[in-house]
Amino acid sequence: MSRKTPLRTQPLNPATLKSHKRRTLLGAGATLLLSVLTPLPAHAARIIAVRVWPAEDYTRVTLENDSDLKVSHFLVKDPERLVVDIEGVELNPTLKELVAKIQSNDPYIKQVRVGQNRPNVVRLVFDLKEAINPQVFTLEPVAGYQHRLVFDLYPVNPPDPIAALIAKSQTRDAIPGSQPPHPEIRPEAKPAETRTARTEPAEPAAPQLTRMITIALDPGHGGEDPGAVGRGGSREKDVVLAIAKRLKGKLEDQPNMRVMMTRDADFFVPLHVRVQKARKVQSDLFVSIHADAWVDPMARGASVFTLSEKGASSTAARWLANKENAADLIGGVNIKTHDKQLASVLLDLSTTAQINDSRKLGRAVLREIGGINRLHKANVEEAGFAVLKAPDIPSILIETAFISNPEEEAKLTDEAYQEQMADAILSGIRKYFAKNPPLAKNKLT
Repeated sequence: MSRKTPLRTQPLNPATLKSHKRRTLLGAGATLLLSVLTPLPAHAARIIAVRVWPAEDYTRVTLENDSDLKVSHFLVKDPERLVVDIEGVELNPTLKELVAKIQSNDPYIKQVRVGQNRPNVVRLVFDLKEAINPQVFTLEPVAGYQHRLVFDLYPVNPPDPIAALIAKSQTRDAIPGSQPPHPEIRPEAKPAETRTARTEPAEPAAPQLTRMITIALDPGHGGEDPGAVGRGGSREKDVVLAIAKRLKGKLEDQPNMRVMMTRDADFFVPLHVRVQKARKVQSDLFVSIHADAWVDPMARGASVFTLSEKGASSTAARWLANKENAADLIGGVNIKTHDKQLASVLLDLSTTAQINDSRKLGRAVLREIGGINRLHKANVEEAGFAVLKAPDIPSILIETAFISNPEEEAKLTDEAYQEQMADAILSGIRKYFAKNPPLAKNKLT
């Protein structure tokens, strides 16, 4: 039977012990460093919502997700396609819903195909109806939205806005019973007793043509930006579009008036683009239509605002302007293509004459609105609304009622009230022009 050699228990000397501790600490540090440098399994982003906003101007596709995404895209010809690769995401049922969301009447997208191109990469292929200029960008979380990946598909050859406006006017005028755009103004006939049977017939007077008046109607918000939401679920973007459409029809029933709408459907238009649209067709007036909201549900009444030269006329007006000016953040603007100098340039060019005319228009409209609804403020208010900064167009912003007030929310969704509001705005515009005839223009006459 063998005997085991007993283990030595002789203590280490101080130098040996110090060296042993150093090796232990270095070993632990290396393990920690290795754990930090070793990549952890990537967490796949999750697509939580897909939305499509087709419009004549452009089609927007939005993918909302729980983290920022890395994306690349390229165009393919014959036939026209947009190919998008999204990294760090797995195909899920929500993303597959995008296929069914493409409508047959979409101006620019035929269909979309979605698939797992390779591990951790999803590919979207948009089959297009015509050549497009895509803008692909991401948006940070804001106003209840998480991260958003946005595809804006603009046509390579957009329609000319003036030609489109003229074409719409001609189509309207071709309808039996509609008002002619340029009514002939005939000289008044002489009284019958002054006529003689043998008088030589006078040469027919050349018809005098009255130039067209172009009104820009701007229904606020739209698309990704719902605007204020009432307690009953009514959305500002919907009620103001309904009022604007009613007003458009009434304006176009007037002799010599035609209308350009900054949006005629549920899609988002950046604030500076709204101003650009009005200026491209040389609008005579710009009328932006909104529905107010406040934290106190008892707040009520309609208001009219113009651009301020110096500062807001009240704290509430300043708050409202800041809220409306934030629409670009919520609706989603591609910062890379946004002209950052535009806002300051427009403000610098805003003339005293434009602001004075805007006040006259505002007062005329406010008086008429006061006949159908209580006014929130008895006077036209002023603030730095970005959408009112066209330097050469009298511009007003109308808050038609408080959608945050349950009683007024019911009014805003009521067709009879929408008709009354449209009639009141029309009456105010007519009274403004009765005292302030539009100036002659070289174009669009």
